[in-house]
Amino acid sequence: MLTLVIGNKNLSSWSLRPWLVLKHFGVPFQEVKLPLDTPEFQRDIVKYSPTRRVPLLIDGELKIWDSLAIAEYLNERLQGRAWPSDPSARALARAVSAEMHSGFAALRTNWPMKAIGTAIVPLPPQGIDDVNRVQQLWHECRSQYAQRGPWLFGEYSIADAMYAPVAVRFRHYGSRFSSPIVEAYQQQLLQDPYMQEWIAESQVEVDTGFGT
Repeated sequence: MLTLVIGNKNLSSWSLRPWLVLKHFGVPFQEVKLPLDTPEFQRDIVKYSPTRRVPLLIDGELKIWDSLAIAEYLNERLQGRAWPSDPSARALARAVSAEMHSGFAALRTNWPMKAIGTAIVPLPPQGIDDVNRVQQLWHECRSQYAQRGPWLFGEYSIADAMYAPVAVRFRHYGSRFSSPIVEAYQQQLLQDPYMQEWIAESQVEVDTGFGT
């Protein structure tokens, strides 16, 4: 049984990504949830992660940190099914996922993920550029691969998991959309049953004061 160590579901965008990959591809796992930014987190994370960050995947004696590295490991266990089967789509999916992994700092800094509630927070110019770039990527990928299914590259892939927290951010902060295609994809991410499960559990956290 795999173990995924995560942070608060209301707050931890990086934890959400591998969690969705595990759920979508039916990989059994147990989760260990630690409350971010608390003394308890600092006390307990050292038991699991060499980086003292979440998420962390444990497979027997093996420990894997970093969301994208975890997703790639799961893809290997799944014999490649977590990326698009077409080589061109697969290359593009990896490129847009890597861009999400390493970029969009202004968006993440100014619009931190909160799965519950709404807020109005103006973005600096760099943050606006990030929003525009995300929506450009969504529009281009969905326009190209719409005939293959409702996800970014048709069928669900790691790329969708990488961008799922952005859909939550767009909802929380009331982002406007550049096209109906972009808005439809955001709704596809939000209405995903596993995303709905994550959001429901986030609400329980807020209601019970977990990690606050």
